[in-house]
Amino acid sequence: MPTEEGWNQPITKVEPNRVTVRGYRLESLMGRVTFSDAAFLVLRGDLPTAGQSRVWDAILVACVDHGATPPSTLAARLVASGGAALTAGIAAGILAINRHHGGAIEDCMRVLEDAVGRCRETGSDCATVARDLVAEYRAARKRLPGYGHRVHTDDPRTRRLFELAEEEGLAGPYVQMASALRSAIAEEMGRDLPLNVDGAIAALLCEMAFPPEIGNGVFALARTAGLTAHVFDELTRQRPMRTISPTAHGYDGPPDREL
Repeated sequence: MPTEEGWNQPITKVEPNRVTVRGYRLESLMGRVTFSDAAFLVLRGDLPTAGQSRVWDAILVACVDHGATPPSTLAARLVASGGAALTAGIAAGILAINRHHGGAIEDCMRVLEDAVGRCRETGSDCATVARDLVAEYRAARKRLPGYGHRVHTDDPRTRRLFELAEEEGLAGPYVQMASALRSAIAEEMGRDLPLNVDGAIAALLCEMAFPPEIGNGVFALARTAGLTAHVFDELTRQRPMRTISPTAHGYDGPPDREL
């Protein structure tokens, strides 16, 4: 029933000595489900299946950090360098996640939903619809979100995510369409643009029935961990009010190691 203020929310109920999240007692989840599964529950309304859990967790790991050069990390470090608190630096980084940085997930989800919808409506195969869509984007001088990367020519995160999706039976029509679009782009443009991690995540979130509007939030959720580490490093190891170069920096962490 509505409260006195006249509105409801379906996520969490808090009563004296009792907290339930999407219907589950919070203490019953603690120690029995992972944080990533709890995040899935909050966002999707149900706990993931075993296969979804593995792929979902891999998505979050794939986004946890990408070095000191992304706009979100530079923004977070810059604000921290000015003397802001840890949380203010993290917030600055989150605010920098937008259309061209992390935001491609939502846009790519919309493209994939449109493309798969065309297949279902017309009975056309993925390759045909992908070629038509690429031609439309080229004619409109628009870039397909989720393809191309400033560093990677074959994004290792994409490759691993799709391997896991195959293993868990989650490589359905959206993954197939994402791959078909990459082939169509190469055919149309004469050069291969890799499906980047944003595009791979978009395909897998579609497979797990996430709405596009939540895509960028998934990226922000995962990247918060990396931003926290970068802001802490800025506050504890770097000098205040420094000039932060996006390129003139190195790495002095642990050497390469295997699990």
